[in-house]
Amino acid sequence: MLGSLRRLLPKPLDPKLREELRASAKIGSAGFDTFGLHPATLERTLRWTQWIYRSYFRVEVEGIEKVPAGRVMLVPNHGGQLPLDGMLVALAMVLDAKPPRFVRAMVERWFPSLPFVSTLFVRCGQVVGDPENCRNLLERDEAIMVFPEGVRGSGKTWWHRYELQEFGTGFVRLAMSTNSPIVPVAVVGAEETYPSIYDIRWLARLLKIPYVPITPFWPLLGPLGAIPLPVPIAIKFGDPIHFTGDADASDHEIHEKVDLVKLRIGELIERGLDERPWLRNLDPVARWGK
Repeated sequence: MLGSLRRLLPKPLDPKLREELRASAKIGSAGFDTFGLHPATLERTLRWTQWIYRSYFRVEVEGIEKVPAGRVMLVPNHGGQLPLDGMLVALAMVLDAKPPRFVRAMVERWFPSLPFVSTLFVRCGQVVGDPENCRNLLERDEAIMVFPEGVRGSGKTWWHRYELQEFGTGFVRLAMSTNSPIVPVAVVGAEETYPSIYDIRWLARLLKIPYVPITPFWPLLGPLGAIPLPVPIAIKFGDPIHFTGDADASDHEIHEKVDLVKLRIGELIERGLDERPWLRNLDPVARWGK
């Protein structure tokens, strides 16, 4: 009986992967790095999240070999209400990149107010998206992940899925000032894991959080309805983009560069949707016409 139960549990982390991750971490004598990363906590978390990555969402990765060594900025699209897309991109860099790499996702400023979860995220290497944090990490030749759409992207309702929202410009200025390549990334499938059909904005304002989504299953089915749907996920990494010039250039010049990144992400999304036509067929606008 106990043997059967053990087989249901996620497998321990591969020893070679554990050694490679520890070798790449810049850990102080207290067992943490400057930003709070704690390898032991990350390894325990990876034991469970690798099952989510491999078996629950069955992630397929393309182009990960294009991510250059050293400092780099990963820029994915954002969607799906929960930060699953960021988690899966970070897991791709740990589980499928050769060699494996830590990725520091830049989380929203309100996130540290969440009990327990915020501590876990910090110990797994995630950082509040402050420009100075980003700069310091890049100057340490680390990989960071930014979502220029912010909550505008993650909080979209079903009717606007895969529509890229307005991008901020700070990430391009930062990439230019630190001479960091930008790698566009498309996550296809995450929008369907938690399909929001309505946002209770008054309740979000009351709770001081960005949005409160209603789905076909939550809150109708209670805690069970809050579980993301096991939709297969595709992650596509594009060619690195190197921007040169003055990081303090006019907004017009910077917006041109931002639009190029947005275009490349959009192209990757379209290719991912073309490869999975059933995702397009879930969209009533596409099926019935505008």
